Amino acid sequence: QVQLQESGPGLVKPSQTLSLTCTVSGGSITANDYYWTWIRQPPGKELEWMGAIAYSGSTYYSPSLKSRTSISRDTSKNQFTLQLTSVTPEDTAVYHCARSVAGPDARYDGWGQGIQVTVSS
Repeated sequence: QVQLQESGPGLVKPSQTLSLTCTVSGGSITANDYYWTWIRQPPGKELEWMGAIAYSGSTYYSPSLKSRTSISRDTSKNQFTLQLTSVTPEDTAVYHCARSVAGPDARYDGWGQGIQVTVSS
């Protein structure tokens, strides 16, 4: 059973870059047909899909966040990372990493517990 764990700072200052890492165990991030995603939930709002990196290394981004988002991976560590630039308090949210099957935003079969990130000076 795949397990995912988010890590990173819980507090980021406005205008800085938010960087989070998802460590995966129980499955390889290069295994065929899996997409490794970042999803966030701001307080009082619905889940928002941010982007994904495929087993092949291809990346996919939400149009609304594309200009500020970068997702990369380290296959030697079985990790993938999220970078979100120029953050504002509106980027305060619980950030989840998750595994999607057969598409970057399709059927999810594994989730991290989530990490609270607050953007504040």
